[in-house]
Amino acid sequence: MQQIDHCIERYLTALDTADRQQPDVAEARTARLKEKMETLKSQMENLKQLQTQLEQTPAGQISLTDPDARAMATSTSRGLVGYNVQTAVDTKYHLIVAHEVTNIGSDRSQLAKMAKQAKAAMEASDLEVIADRGYFKGEEILACEEAGITPFVSKPMTSGAKAEGRFDKEDFVFEPESGEYKCPGGSRLIWRFSTIERGALIHKYWSSDCPRCLIKEKCTTGQNRRVTRWEHEATLAAMQKRLDTKPEVMRTRRQTVEHPFGTLKDWMGATHFLTKTLERVSTEMSLHVLAYNLKRVMKILGVGALMAAILA
Repeated sequence: MQQIDHCIERYLTALDTADRQQPDVAEARTARLKEKMETLKSQMENLKQLQTQLEQTPAGQISLTDPDARAMATSTSRGLVGYNVQTAVDTKYHLIVAHEVTNIGSDRSQLAKMAKQAKAAMEASDLEVIADRGYFKGEEILACEEAGITPFVSKPMTSGAKAEGRFDKEDFVFEPESGEYKCPGGSRLIWRFSTIERGALIHKYWSSDCPRCLIKEKCTTGQNRRVTRWEHEATLAAMQKRLDTKPEVMRTRRQTVEHPFGTLKDWMGATHFLTKTLERVSTEMSLHVLAYNLKRVMKILGVGALMAAILA
């Protein structure tokens, strides 16, 4: 809308200039400019209607191509409108044991749901689930633990202090016996108070020694270095310990879940989904998954064994 306003202002200036031309030239140029301005005004009216719709849309998004498609979070600055396909793949045979198509733009709230679907599909009493750092969310990791699922999810490196050369939260060691943190300078950060943030119980810790600390400039730019602790932080610490002792699991993830995606994209070519709306795209994806799993089983067991299993 701002661009259209700028264009209209530019055309109005051009009209003033045209009035000073020869009559025949001025008439032709004026007619052409007025036609362009009418087109812009029509576009402005359409945009105003879209703005009204947008303000009434809970998601804050409108796709003019597919009403169910939404903006996806990507590693590049270029926006991508489409769907988010989730898959759970077993590490032994690379079969897709669970999948789902959503129009939620990120993966952060998908871990527990997909892990539970995989556990049910495999009829497993316990399960280890491996995911990349895009799935890291404390509540999701806790939900997996409560469902008898052991998660392995890398923590995103988003520490502003570490990026600026100061101590990260990981440099502060929590001691369960005392319920206190020990800082790199040797001081104790004691519990001060607790608060509710976005529905989660958060504990706050800091030390009174910070103003006199000799390495304060490596730690904080404020008066005291404050450390926060989620009430279920021990769950995240236990998972990090598992990752530290089994670093190879993330290599397993790359060799497992990426394989079916690469295969399916190769089959589909450089095309998008051929259908629109969430229901139809989900059906299309289910057909791709069925074809993939059938070909995998035929490769593993052979056609004869597969037909015998189906008949049984």
